[in-house]
This record gives sequence, C-alpha cells and structure tokens, in this order.
Amino acid sequence: MSEISINRRTTNRRPVFLIILLLLIGATYWGHTFLSRQYAPVDPQDNRPIDVRIPANSTARDIAVQLEEQGLIHSERAFLSYCRKEGLDSQLKAGHYVFTRSQSVAEIAEAIARGAVVTKTITIPEGYTVAQIGQLLIENNICTDAEWEEALQAEYPFDFLNNVSPRANNKLEGFLFPDTYVIPDDIKAQELIQHMLATFDQVWQDELAASASETSLTINEVVTLASLIEREAQVSAEREVISGVIYNRLERGMLLQIDASVLYCLPNHKQKVTYADLEVNNPYNTYKNPGLPPGPIANPGLASLKAALHPQKHDYLYYVAKGDGSHHFSLTYDEHLIAKGRYID
Repeated sequence: MSEISINRRTTNRRPVFLIILLLLIGATYWGHTFLSRQYAPVDPQDNRPIDVRIPANSTARDIAVQLEEQGLIHSERAFLSYCRKEGLDSQLKAGHYVFTRSQSVAEIAEAIARGAVVTKTITIPEGYTVAQIGQLLIENNICTDAEWEEALQAEYPFDFLNNVSPRANNKLEGFLFPDTYVIPDDIKAQELIQHMLATFDQVWQDELAASASETSLTINEVVTLASLIEREAQVSAEREVISGVIYNRLERGMLLQIDASVLYCLPNHKQKVTYADLEVNNPYNTYKNPGLPPGPIANPGLASLKAALHPQKHDYLYYVAKGDGSHHFSLTYDEHLIAKGRYID
C-alpha cells in the first residue's frame, strides 16, 4: 500500500515540474528577446550624426544617462548590462564622439571603450619654430593664442628639457617634433605639446641615442646643430654637407655666421638679413658670438638630426645660396667671394 501511494505522489508532481520548466524557458526566452531589443538600434533608419561629449572622470552610469537622454540607446539599464557582461564598464573613455540612432548598444559601447573619438589631422612642417607651430594651431582652431601661451609655460616631465640653456629663447624650441599628428578634435594645447615632446623622446631613443653616445655633444647641442641645418638646407642631399661645414668652422674656432640664426633673433619675421641685422646684440647672432647659439632656432626633422650626428667629411668652410635652393661650397674665403659675386652681387 505505501509503495503505491508514493508512486502516485511522484506521478502527480510531473505536470507541475513541466509547467515550471516551461515558465522558466518562456521567461528566459522573453528576457533574451527583451535584452536583444534593448541592445538593438533605437532607429535603424536614422543616420543623423549626434555629438556626444563625455567629460573626464565620467562613470559608466553617467555615460549611460547621457546616451539615453540623447536618444541613442533604449535604456540606461541595457547599456550598463551590456558593459558589465563584456567587461567594458571600467574601460570607457572621455572625449568627443559622434554616434547615430542606427547604431546598436554594442557598437556605441565598444567605440567608447576603444576611445574612437572624433579626430583631426595636423601636419607640423620640419623647420617650424615654436611661434610658427602656435600660429598654425591657432589658425586650425586647435587652441587660442592665450591657451598656447599658457601651455608653453607649463612643466613637462622630460629629462632632455633639463639641459636647455637658461639663455635659450624658448625651452621647448627644437623638441616639438615635426610630424603628421592625428589628434582628438578637442585636444588641449598642453596635451598636444606633451604628445610632440613624447614623440621626440621616442624618435631620439629609437633612432639617435646610440649615435649621440659616440660623440661629446649633449642632446641640446645636437638639436641646436640640427636646427641650423634644417633652416639652411633646402636640398635634402646637402644636409650632411652643411653639417660638415658647421663642424669644420667650430673645430677651427671660426664664427658660424649663419643667417638663419640672425633671422631667428630679430623681433619681426624676415626672409633675408641686412648688414644692419648682423650687428644685433643677441646671443643667437652667430656673426658676433662664437660657437653654437644657446639653443635651437627651429624644430628639426629626423633627417637633419641624423645629419647633425653624421656630418660629411670634407674641407669646405663656406657656402653661398645659388638662388635655386642649392648652395655653392668653397674651401677658401677667396673662392667664397668669387661665388658670392657670381650668385649674389
């Protein structure tokens, strides 16, 4: 009798278990369907760009609230759920983004985690001075004049800046590495300077440090020499030749007499020096002061930095511009006067 009773109770429970199982399956399916809809684009047909500016130190919840308010996601909860599931909630980055309502939660969350911010491209030409770089950035609406001046006064954690002469016109001159930079469109001037200095540091370590260690020159001296080469050499093949002329004159204790250094120290930008300019009382005037100027006169590129470390071996002491970008090189002063008469007078 007892065995029959037990079997009946067991048999009677089966429909209950089936009902519970079906309810669980249904709830799971409904939950999955609901989340899938929540993760889907708000409007697959709406491709209008929407600016999203995420402030620094924003939490995942802060970002979710902003995205929901701008109609880019169905709900704050869905965004947070996806970020937790994918481990993105601690990887979301501040910045300026552009999204559309046709993007899914996954696309939006992963873009923010990657830091796929709106960017712009700016090219810093080789041989630009700090002042010219600032003007270029201002003209491209990257910063204002006041923001640039403030950024120039900031402190930057690079050892090579510790060796800059106190007589240098600008402590950053020579070290804002010329390159094409892809930058966030809301980058601050100080952040961009930091990036250019970091680029110089990387280039120096990767391309130049080993060669520089074989010389007696400091980083500041190498960059100063390279900046003179950069401003003087318009023909790439002449960089090492001009470098050799500078080395030869330094070794003989001769004044460098480089026009570009005089132009650098003049209060107003000019293309050519006059005899009156050569009399200016300034440490950058290499017609009056022996040796290298106290600091770089421009921001040289890699080719000029390499030329500063690898001068061509020759006996030239003079050169004069020929008018087509190239130079005529001379061994003696008499030869130089003849060349000047031919190409200048």
